[in-house]
Amino acid sequence: MTPPPLRYVDPLRPRSRFSRALAAFSATRPGRSLSAKVAWKVDPFLLRATRGRIASTVVIPSALLETRGAKTGQVRRNAVIYFHDGDRVTIVASLAGAARHPGWYHNLRADPEVTFGGHPMRATVVEGDAERARLWALADRVFAPYAQYREQAARAGRSIPIVQLEAHSYDPGSFR
Repeated sequence: MTPPPLRYVDPLRPRSRFSRALAAFSATRPGRSLSAKVAWKVDPFLLRATRGRIASTVVIPSALLETRGAKTGQVRRNAVIYFHDGDRVTIVASLAGAARHPGWYHNLRADPEVTFGGHPMRATVVEGDAERARLWALADRVFAPYAQYREQAARAGRSIPIVQLEAHSYDPGSFR
């Protein structure tokens, strides 16, 4: 079955008032708790069952990232916020500013062949300071709490990775 097209997310498009309010709530202690205890666990199932149409993020753009476990080789599914940078999809390994990287980040470092929104892609971690600064400016427009998450992660001694995904062909059936 062909996956539905991935919704193009223009980071320069102004966000709606509702989107900004939802993002602001998600940066609060109750919002982060709700995300960690409910949304991060439910969204992979919702996104998979609805072919990417429904997630708890409502108007904040998110899609299903499928990686292979670095140790187990088993498929791991996570909902992540994304935006486009030209033809590339950009995702941020923020884990809400936690002191550690999310598991999916370690998995894609071990095996950069991923599926995103049902589409085969190759992951590349953005390294250059100038490129990271440019992408952070875009990311903050899509989801303003990233700025707070960066500060929190920095206090814990962590730099939040930015990952870009590029479409290519491989057998997506291997992720089913």
